[in-house]
Amino acid sequence: MLSCNENGDAAGGHGECVPIEGRGRAVKLHWRTFAPLVVWLVLYLIPVPEGLAANQWHYFAIFAAVITGLILESMPVGAIGLIGLTVAGISGYVEHDPNKSLRWMLGGFAESTVWLIVGAFVFSIGYRKSGLGRRLALLLVRGLGRRTIGLGYAVALSDVVLAPATPSNTARSGGTIYPIVTNIPRIYGSEPGPTAGKIGTYVMWTAFATTAVTSSLFLTALAPNAAALSIAKKIVNVEVSWSQWFVGFAPLGILLLILVPLLSYIVCRPEVKESPEIVAWSGEELKKMGPPSRHEWIMAALVLLAMFFWICGSNPNISVPFLGSNFINATTVVFVVISLMLLTGVIEFEDIVKEKSAWEVFFYFTSLLTLSSGLNEIGFIKWVAEGYAKPLATMTPLMGTILLVTFFFWVHYFFSSITSHTAAVLPVVLAVGSSIPGLSMPTLMLLCVYSLGLMGVISPYATGPAPMYYGSGYIGKGDFWKFGLIFGLIYFFGLLLIVLPWLQMV
Repeated sequence: MLSCNENGDAAGGHGECVPIEGRGRAVKLHWRTFAPLVVWLVLYLIPVPEGLAANQWHYFAIFAAVITGLILESMPVGAIGLIGLTVAGISGYVEHDPNKSLRWMLGGFAESTVWLIVGAFVFSIGYRKSGLGRRLALLLVRGLGRRTIGLGYAVALSDVVLAPATPSNTARSGGTIYPIVTNIPRIYGSEPGPTAGKIGTYVMWTAFATTAVTSSLFLTALAPNAAALSIAKKIVNVEVSWSQWFVGFAPLGILLLILVPLLSYIVCRPEVKESPEIVAWSGEELKKMGPPSRHEWIMAALVLLAMFFWICGSNPNISVPFLGSNFINATTVVFVVISLMLLTGVIEFEDIVKEKSAWEVFFYFTSLLTLSSGLNEIGFIKWVAEGYAKPLATMTPLMGTILLVTFFFWVHYFFSSITSHTAAVLPVVLAVGSSIPGLSMPTLMLLCVYSLGLMGVISPYATGPAPMYYGSGYIGKGDFWKFGLIFGLIYFFGLLLIVLPWLQMV
């Protein structure tokens, strides 16, 4: 909430604050507080569009108001999501029966992705308390920290190494890379908040933007990739191997891996450009730390254990010792490792309870996940897709392909799950594409599935790791939306200008 000075003016001289006397202190209201309500009211009063029922349109009005609140930071993000979810639930737009509506509201709290994100925050506690995170960060700084952009490439390379064998980008980026890179900015005196711009914003955004690229570059780097191919095989009878997937996206994927640290450097504008003295200092700090402690060794072993199960246990075709051929969910792995961290004393339960960022993200992402899935459940997404698709029947094959990919990519603003996006929208897009004479279905299908990882960059709820970086404090809430749009446009036009012609040649 915006702070005000003694005269009731907004801090920084922007906007106006209205003090409301409360118990103990005055509560300040700002126009941003009312903006989501205005959006909701305007949409609510607009006549219901043809083809929609009143409950569908009014539900969308709530969703739009919540997104407005998130963009404008009307109040803490967790509170915005929870309020929006509550209003949607008591209104009965998805389920008319009060008991069923309550079960719908609470459904998101049981989603495995949500707990995987919370678990990644707990991993960060383990890295921090054990000292392993600081040691690894110092090693990176000593090796590549002379120039800030060198750190960016080091962070990007770490994701590239892990991506081919880690089918969950939340586990890879959120559970492994994020806990390490959060230690790097502090070495440069860059903390969440006012000093984040020194280097923290750049390092964190580079890590997040890179995982969107690697998720599209490798078939096995994002779980929905395989699901999308399964859907495509059923609808258009097109099969794609691991190598075909890689070759088709490589011209853009490799180029982006080279450019992302540089583009992030230009967009984020880190204040610290180079720091030779930090390299020497980090070497001295490593000497002071001495050999790894018992807790560091334990934490390192637990991280390797988690990675082993994320790589092998997430593949039902791989036999895992002690598990046989049984599949083990990535979130189950997190619970196992957290339990071992508690048993070995690496962390204490109080540490988990006190991790404010984890619980704020928990409420925010759970609410958004439920609200966005509601759009699909009530048929709003189908209405949007069909309305967009009707005029395409008379388009040329090239224009039809471009417009369908455009729709498939940017409609992701309505989703907080790439999996649900794939299941809801891909069949519609492929069905419409098959009705356009001369349109290459393999090309359309590949452009859509390649966009699954890339579209994760556009919003703070677009993919699993997004809420973590959004809640880190290093990337301003408004900046996250701005950076997401900039990189989303770069990735999207890369698909059309590089991958589309390439697919037509191979």
